[in-house]
This record gives sequence, structure tokens and C-alpha cells, in this order.
Amino acid sequence: MDEVSPAQKVQDLIHGHVTARCLHVVARFGVADALGDEPESPHSLAEKTGLHPDALHRMLRLLAAQGIFAQEADGFVHTEASQVLRGDHPLSLRNYACLIGSQINWESFGQLAEVARAGHPVGGGFEARMKRLAQHPEEAELFNAAMRGKAARVVPAVVEAVDFDRFGRVCDVGGGSGHLIRAIVERTRSTTGILFEVPHVIAAAKDIAGPRLELAAGDFFTGDLPAADCYVLMDVLHDWNDEDARRIVTNIRRAAMPGASLFVIETMVSDRPGQYYGKILDVSMLVLTGGRERSAAELETVLEGTGFRLIREIETPARYSIAQAEAI
Repeated sequence: MDEVSPAQKVQDLIHGHVTARCLHVVARFGVADALGDEPESPHSLAEKTGLHPDALHRMLRLLAAQGIFAQEADGFVHTEASQVLRGDHPLSLRNYACLIGSQINWESFGQLAEVARAGHPVGGGFEARMKRLAQHPEEAELFNAAMRGKAARVVPAVVEAVDFDRFGRVCDVGGGSGHLIRAIVERTRSTTGILFEVPHVIAAAKDIAGPRLELAAGDFFTGDLPAADCYVLMDVLHDWNDEDARRIVTNIRRAAMPGASLFVIETMVSDRPGQYYGKILDVSMLVLTGGRERSAAELETVLEGTGFRLIREIETPARYSIAQAEAI
């Protein structure tokens, strides 16, 4: 393969949004679901999905150049990457692709120049996005499905990396529909789990409660959290700026038992070259929520004065790290 020149590399990045947008559209219209085990023509796939045959052919040709689908003489076939866009794939990213390509996200990135000047989202941060989801149930449904899809590859890596059996009571703070805390309870022999979330999320999650899984409603900034000897925060602190993140951790410390552990589960950012994915997410947080992905050193700064100290960082194969802190 010929080496890509610096100018060609820049040119490819200039047009990077085109490939991403094709992937969003293909996910939205279920093209991967429509394609079976045999090669299929763009015309046949277009009939199944309601797309224009020539337009679909050109989008699939572009995606195939990136290894998402493959083009053969008889039409297009699946690759391992395109299979992940199927709704029935166990690690499906179809809903996640639809969320990232949704109108509100796409419009938000159209405001990146304004965000770069202001240093924060111009349409409001995380709270504004949650308010919008509360007002648009169809968007909320997509958001929740996307988070479940993303968690499907992260949660197994987390419960494999941490021995939660040594904790009697684990509280998942801001844990959404409870995918992580349920996995922790299922993985352990006697650990009791608690899902702490805002009232309307707890109401929607009522069916997961059981003998070893409790539900608790409240505000993680100011509410009374349950006492526990272990707290987990997965994809929570990255939604908030340093001041607000510190408020969340400080409130957890008020409830924590002496010597309690805190696990912050997020994609960490390194100042070293590479780790491209974490740096993409970091700019996404800048645009969408006003939060940030942090390095271990930046997280350590957030923890200062909260009553927790950072002990170690555990890397996982799921592009997530687990930062373990201890109550002092």
C-alpha cells in the first residue's frame, strides 16, 4: 500500500464526516438487517429499506472502502464490522450509530465553532439534553437503547476486571436502567446492589428490583445517597465539568462507609500520541454536555478535597479504564 502523504491525510480528515454520515444513514434505515448471508444488489437492498438504489450503492461502496460491508461481483456482503450494525447482533451498535447521527447531535456539532469560542455547549449542557429527552419520548427511547448497546461490551469487561465479591453493598450512582449493577449482583455470591437514580428513571426500572437489588431515588448532587462500602460511577463524571464532578464525588463521600471504594469507569485520555477514541469522546463531551474525558492526573485533581484519593487505574479491553479511589 502506498504511503499516505501529509496532504492526503489532511484531505481525508477534511471529508471524514461524509463516511460517518453514510454509516449513520445506513444504520437508521436498517441496511445491515436487510442484508442476509448471500451477496445482494443495491437495488434489492433499496427495495427492502426504502432508499434510492444508486444512492445506496454509492454509500455502500464508500463504507466498503473502510471495511464496513464488502463489495463483490454479485453485490454487497457483510464483514465482521457491518454485522455489528445489525439490530440482532449481541454487541449491536445500530442504536448507538443512530443516536450519534440523530438530528440533535448533528446540529450540535454544527455549532462547534461557537463552542470553541465559548468553551462550553452553546445550547445548554447535560441538564438541557436531559430536559429535551424528557420532552421527546422517542428520543429518550433511542438514547436508552444506544446506552444499552454500548454497555453490552463494557459491562462484561468491568465485572471481569474488579472483584466485587469482597464488597457487601455496592451502590451504582447514576446507573441508568441498571445494566452494570445487575451484572455485579449476578456475578457475585452475596453482594447487595443499589441503583441510585433520579425518580423517573427509578420508576421505569422498578421491574429489576429483587432480594439483592434495591432501588433508590434522588439527586446525586444534593440528595442523601445510601450507605455502602463500594460506589460505582460509569459514564457519569464525564458529563460534567470539574466543579460539578467534584460535587458529585463529595456527596458520595458523605454517605460512604469508612474505607469505602469508589470506581470511576470511563474512557481515559492520555497526553501521549494515539488513544484516538478517547480524544474523540472528549470533544463530544465538550460539544454535547459541557463535560470532558479525563486523564488519571486530571481525575486525581477532581478528587482533591472530596475525601477520596486515587489508588490505581485498571485498563480493560473495552476502551474503558476503571479508576479506583479510596475514602480517606
